[in-house]
Amino acid sequence: MLFMLIVKASKNAEAGNLPSPALIEAMTQYNQALVTAGVRVMAKGLHPSVEGIRLSFPASGEKPIVIEGPFEPTSDVVAGFILIDVASKEEAVDWAMKMPDPQGDGEGQIELRQVFE
Repeated sequence: MLFMLIVKASKNAEAGNLPSPALIEAMTQYNQALVTAGVRVMAKGLHPSVEGIRLSFPASGEKPIVIEGPFEPTSDVVAGFILIDVASKEEAVDWAMKMPDPQGDGEGQIELRQVFE
């Protein structure tokens, strides 16, 4: 079963600030544990939303509206993701619970979603 751990952005991440060395080390160890367990498919961080573009479809058949970042609220912005392949939802939750605070400042949020296969 594929699950995506969606890392939500914080004001700090949206400002383009890099994580602390301690957080980088903790996330490196977490990712290595995923690899060692054979469950990590992919993991990537995203540039801040100020560099992003959103397309909004106001009506079926009409041309989309282009909106340039940054996007608000920050809690709706995705900062990165990890894709895992596990045997059950419970295992996915267990792995999500092991992730360090991805923002390292008490603002971290992870959304766990199953991927259609």
